[in-house]
Amino acid sequence: MRALAIHLKNVARLAVKELRSIRADRMMMILVAYTFTVAVYTVATGAKLEARDLTIGIVDEDESDFARRLTDAFGPPLFKTVDRISAREIDSAMDSGRLVFVLEIPPKFEADLLAGRQTGLQLSVDATAMTQAGNGSVYIQEIIAREIANLKAGRETTTALPINLVVRARFNPNLDSSWFSSVMQILNNITLLTIVLTGAALIREREQGTVEHLLVMPVTPVEIMLAKMIANAGVILVAAMVSLVVIVEWALGVPVAGSLLLFATGAAIYAFSVAALGILLGTLATTMGQFGLLAIPVFVVTQLLSGATTPMESMPVWLQWGMRIFSPTPHFVAFSQGVLYRGAGLGAVWTDLAQVIAIGAAYFAIALSRFRKVIFS
Repeated sequence: MRALAIHLKNVARLAVKELRSIRADRMMMILVAYTFTVAVYTVATGAKLEARDLTIGIVDEDESDFARRLTDAFGPPLFKTVDRISAREIDSAMDSGRLVFVLEIPPKFEADLLAGRQTGLQLSVDATAMTQAGNGSVYIQEIIAREIANLKAGRETTTALPINLVVRARFNPNLDSSWFSSVMQILNNITLLTIVLTGAALIREREQGTVEHLLVMPVTPVEIMLAKMIANAGVILVAAMVSLVVIVEWALGVPVAGSLLLFATGAAIYAFSVAALGILLGTLATTMGQFGLLAIPVFVVTQLLSGATTPMESMPVWLQWGMRIFSPTPHFVAFSQGVLYRGAGLGAVWTDLAQVIAIGAAYFAIALSRFRKVIFS
């Protein structure tokens, strides 16, 4: 017990030293504050996944009452004011990027519809705006189908279905992308900054030559490594929780359904895991530049293939298994979504936490082995 108390005291003192080093680095503190405040808010409010303010042009060669009614159906907030253009202006308007959609209504379109003759509409789409093109095309088809049904019925109506279909969107009833992107941005920031801070702390010790001071102190490699991980991960964890409450809940109005304490516990476990990964990358690099070149691709791969950006189910099966075996991020994303969105308790998410702990323990063992060889060789 006495030996354990000595080890804990050494870790605490070294952690305080790390915290003082972080506090002295003003640019790092500004980066952490910016990442968990301004960056989260701007990404949530600016990077919208749903279609809004789409630009559409109408080539009306029919000039009928139905064509005018169809044109009026494309209004805000889904569409901006409709641009009435001629057929000669289509190419220039789309080449310049002024219009994403152009709908051409042919002559005698209303007469052909009422007479039951075959006719058609042409919708030109600028597919370089991929999200708008995909979602907007679906909305435009639904609007056209509804207006044609109204025309044939002679009144405002909806397509009759043999069933009464009631759609209820759970956990995000307004289908607002900011509810998703704000929380996912916090998870991304936890991963990025924990890796960067822990790895940079080790590289900084080696570049400044202060690691030699540690070598003559009565401390062990595991104590030094734990202190760096606890201090840097702790700063990120505190910033993440403040961001979740102040920015996500208060500023953006995103409700948190589950327990903040449970999320903080899971985030602490995850931060410990990626901190070990940061130490491991720090032992593989000798300069800050090399560390950056190592950390950036690791972060990009872990985030893009974690389920935070695209569903895991859309990936190849072999890649899903690879990410779930070697990366703790997919398990943390599933844990966070379960707790924060669906209000899940520990009984529903304990398997994800167990997998994060297992992968983190493996990273820690490998990093400790490398740390002893590189620092204490």
